[in-house]
Amino acid sequence: MNIVEKKCKVCPIGCDLRITKNDDSQFSVEGNRCNRGKEYGINEVLEPSRILTSRVLLNNGPMGRLPVKTNGVIPENLVDECMEIIKVTEVSAPIEKGEIIIKNILGTGVDVVAARRIN
Repeated sequence: MNIVEKKCKVCPIGCDLRITKNDDSQFSVEGNRCNRGKEYGINEVLEPSRILTSRVLLNNGPMGRLPVKTNGVIPENLVDECMEIIKVTEVSAPIEKGEIIIKNILGTGVDVVAARRIN
């Protein structure tokens, strides 16, 4: 029986989860105050992933970098590689909030989008 402890990040409560994998490959989650916490805990053990936030280089704008985020989750094993791509990406103003900056990053089906509007 394997036990993993994680802090839930689904909502602001931040429950302390104990995820147990039983001998029959079933999971039980303790410490969650909602079903979303249970699902989060199991997913963190099976396939950890993250929504990324970062900044890309911005030309012709009032600041040097544009905040961006992914519009879906990135598998944890691809996070560093995605961040390297984002770090060297350049865009030029104007940019609309939600505009796709990098389409389908690393073939994940997830886009990197602008987190704010820049005139």
